This record gives sequence, structure tokens and C-alpha cells, in this order.
Amino acid sequence: MKGTAIILGQIDGRAVAARLIDGRLEDLAVEHDGIAPGAILRGVVGRPMKGLGGVFVDLPGGARGFLRQPKGLAPGQPVLIQCAGVAEPGKAVPLSLRLLFKSRYAIVTPGAPGLNISRQIRDPAQRDALSDLAGRVMDGAPDDLGLILRSICAEAPPKEIAEDAAQMRTLAEAVLADVQGAPELLVDAPDPHALAWRDWGTADCVDDSEGALDHHGVRDQIAALLRPEVALGAGASMAIEPTRALVAVDVNTGADTSPAAGLKAGIAAARELPRQLRLRGLGGQVVVDFAPCPKKDRAIVEQTLRKAFRPDGQDATLAGWTPLGNFELQRRRDRAPLAAWLAS
Repeated sequence: MKGTAIILGQIDGRAVAARLIDGRLEDLAVEHDGIAPGAILRGVVGRPMKGLGGVFVDLPGGARGFLRQPKGLAPGQPVLIQCAGVAEPGKAVPLSLRLLFKSRYAIVTPGAPGLNISRQIRDPAQRDALSDLAGRVMDGAPDDLGLILRSICAEAPPKEIAEDAAQMRTLAEAVLADVQGAPELLVDAPDPHALAWRDWGTADCVDDSEGALDHHGVRDQIAALLRPEVALGAGASMAIEPTRALVAVDVNTGADTSPAAGLKAGIAAARELPRQLRLRGLGGQVVVDFAPCPKKDRAIVEQTLRKAFRPDGQDATLAGWTPLGNFELQRRRDRAPLAAWLAS
């Protein structure tokens, strides 16, 4: 179908949410086992790891997290932290001191004061109205508490926005006052269906009927993500293969032997790579072996790659070209690898 569709269902009894644009899978959320990214917890600071630039943190249920750059924290001190990603097997959960209380319309930001409106809302009158609303919601709030009104506020009734933002402010103030105590989960991360409602905006179709995943072809598209090969058109392809150390990506031109074959394959791979990594749940260090092309064309490939990763914001860091002609980047592990999730 044309337009945007959000499909909700289950695979092997676990919740799944899929976002399709014109029938093509663009985002996928799956139920997470254990502490999920976005969860807010109270932990207890453990021993420092000076060589790693951080400390271990004791978490609920005997779990262990790792917090980088823990300035001013002492062993045994309770601390409020947020799960910042998915841990590799046998490793500590990545944590952050930066808390974000996120809802459909608002994000409350402790430690980052100020009232902000999404840049995607450009109408001056609408921005002014939302600024006034934000001011009323945050009137009397602690000085270090900030508020961001999200882009979907452009399509929502002011009363609904105000109620949603006020609830997030109340939740944030309650959690910030609950520092002392043993390790505890204070705010759980949303399940895939709730995340889709919160983060994926409006859609032309929301289908949670029985068999919706099959009806919209989601299962078939998920099955394709389990194969390394990705067709890029005109005979070109790339292979994405995760290893313990990194994710290796190999780009090939196929049967095309024209002088511009390497550049065309590189551009197509650069445009598709962020989507493939996101859907496959792959992160960490990524090394891309682009198809051979003149050095003067590398700038075009890199520009395309940076533009493609721009929506990921700070979740992706593009390091650049290596002496051997590969391209290195790093992407935050924000979800479990799809292949491992399906196999569990």
C-alpha cells in the first residue's frame, strides 16, 4: 500500500512493531529481554576502571552496567542513570547520566534547562503558541529542568500536548527525588507497540489485527534481513556480515564494468546502509569496503553517506577513510541484533 503504515503484531509470542513506507520496511522494534534502552534506573556506583575511563554500576537483579566519565561519583554512591544501548553478550549494559523523560509530545530534560520547540515546526505563529504552552507547563519547575516539544505537536490539540507534557514533568520530578536506595528500575522502557505510538508519529494506517505482519509482507522482509546480501540495483550488491569485532560490509558492482560502476554502487550502498544497520540491529564498529572507484570520487560517496546517516544524529560517528581505502564508522547499539533475537 502507498503511504505510511504501522503494523503491530507478535513473533513467537513477543511483541513486534514495523513501520512501512509505500510497503517498504523502514523501521522495526522488537521486544527486548532484560534492561532495554531508555529505561531509567537507580544504580549503585562500583569500582572505578581507570584504564577504561569509567565505573561499573550495580543494577537491579544482579545486572551490571558501565558508565563512562563518571565525574564526582564515589564507590557505593546511589546514582540515577539511563540505559543507553544494548550490551554485547557477557558485557556490561551501557549507561548514561543524561536522563530523558520522553513521551509522544514532549521530552523533559533534567540538567538541560530551557524551553525548546522542534525545528521541524517552522510556522512562526505555531512556534509562538507552543512556546507559551511550554512556559505554562514548566511554570514553577526546578531551574535545571528543561522541556522539548516534539514535531508531532504541530498536528495535536494544545490541551492534549499540555496534559502529556505535564505528566512527563511530574514523572521527572518524582524520579529525581528518589535517588537514595538500592538498585531499582524506576521507569521501564516502552514495549515495541508503545514505542511505535510514541516515536513514529502519525500514519495513514495502523494495523494490529491478527495476521497483520503476514498481510503486509513484514515477515518476508524480516526474513530477507537474515541474509547477508542486499541488492542495490543495476546488478550491484553489498554483503553485511557481523563478526565479534566489527560489522564488515563489502560492496560489489556485479556485472557492470563501466568506468562509473564503482561510484554508482558506492552511492547506492551509502544510501541503503543506515536502513540495513537499523533494521538488522547492528552497531559498534562498521568497516565498509566500497567497490573500487577513483580517489576523486570518494568525496561524493562520503557526502552521500553522511547525508544518509544524518537522521541518526549522535548515534552514528563517521570516522572516514583508512589508508587501505575502507570507510570506518561507529553506530550506537540501540537494539538487539535481529538474527540473535529471532534465534533466542
